[in-house]
Amino acid sequence: MDSVTIVGAGVVGYASAAALRAHGFTGRITVVGGERHRPYDRPPLGRGFLTGQTTIGELALESPTEDLDVHWQLGVAAAGLDPATHRVTLVNGRTIDADAVVIATGSAARRFENMPRGVHTLRTVEDALALREELLPGGRMVVVGSGVVGLEVASTARELGMDVTVIGSTTDALCSAFGRTVADAVHRLHALAGTEVRTDLRVAELIGPGWVSGVRLTTGEEIGADVVLLDIGSVPLVGWLGDSGLDLRGGVVCDEVGATGVPGVVAVGDCAAWLDPVTGEHRRIEHWSDTRNRPAIAMAALLGDPAGGPQRPSRLASEQGGKRLQFAGRVHGGEDATVEAGSVDTNDLLTVYRRGGRPVAVLGIDQPVLVKEWQGRLAGAEAAAPNAATPSPEAPTADTQSEVGKPELAVPQA
Repeated sequence: MDSVTIVGAGVVGYASAAALRAHGFTGRITVVGGERHRPYDRPPLGRGFLTGQTTIGELALESPTEDLDVHWQLGVAAAGLDPATHRVTLVNGRTIDADAVVIATGSAARRFENMPRGVHTLRTVEDALALREELLPGGRMVVVGSGVVGLEVASTARELGMDVTVIGSTTDALCSAFGRTVADAVHRLHALAGTEVRTDLRVAELIGPGWVSGVRLTTGEEIGADVVLLDIGSVPLVGWLGDSGLDLRGGVVCDEVGATGVPGVVAVGDCAAWLDPVTGEHRRIEHWSDTRNRPAIAMAALLGDPAGGPQRPSRLASEQGGKRLQFAGRVHGGEDATVEAGSVDTNDLLTVYRRGGRPVAVLGIDQPVLVKEWQGRLAGAEAAAPNAATPSPEAPTADTQSEVGKPELAVPQA
């Protein structure tokens, strides 16, 4: 193999290029990206970047001394793939030939059909810059969707002096992700900070035309807003692969190491639906840490090298209502979740998730020492477990009382 084309110039594309070099690949690497920016870190977009404390330069993933010897094709998206020849066609009509292709195009935020001005999603630097201009003290903001990103932006907007309301659906995202106890604890943090969090509601439409003036619920109630953020899930960016013959059900369908049904074509990141060998299902994984870790597995498979080593516990860190939320581990549904330190009332709980009596994940609010301790224990447990080298999904899912339930697909509110 002498050449590889990576389609997608975000964190996954960058990590894939780095993994190829780490595995000793010395051939030509071409990275194609629709954005004009070199790879950058996305989690700070909803925090420091919105407040102006973090600059675009500080988001860069590449270090000043790093040289992966990559040929960058930025500002032009891919339009098609011929899997038999590994030829990628760009929207400007140019083509790129290679011996292998890595699909790493990521996902796009779900949107409403009607999108008045003042309605935003948050996936890119440009999204964050547009939103930042409208986060003005005294303004009214409605966040549609109560996931981690939406709530984090709600925290930021509240700190900037805005009046913030969060609208969660009947399949409350935070509860589905981490369980009812954790959801209640996070909602309490936001309430104490002055944000109104309302769940079990659905938004029927955004009130326009022109500039958004609010949202209308399915109950008929209207909530005024000067700015609206949509956090209602994502869709894999696989439309450009429509004529490729690849299986695109729920993303690019892959095996447990990212290989598709076509030799020399792999997919990684949240455009890919990897096989979970535990459940036998294919699903997309959107956690930031796995987008950094899984490329190493996929690139090893692409080069014919053994993956080697256990998959590290996935990690998530977020600022919620002035407190630090941290998660590490992997769950599949059916785990027991117990609060083992702190409480909802004291705003500092630590929740441990167990499967068959074995700890598989931990979540802490304002518990950095205990979370770090548990991260080490979980890493040791994964290394000792059967099939430890096999990656698996990791998002805690909806619970009933003390038991974590089966995951639900994120769907837009409508």
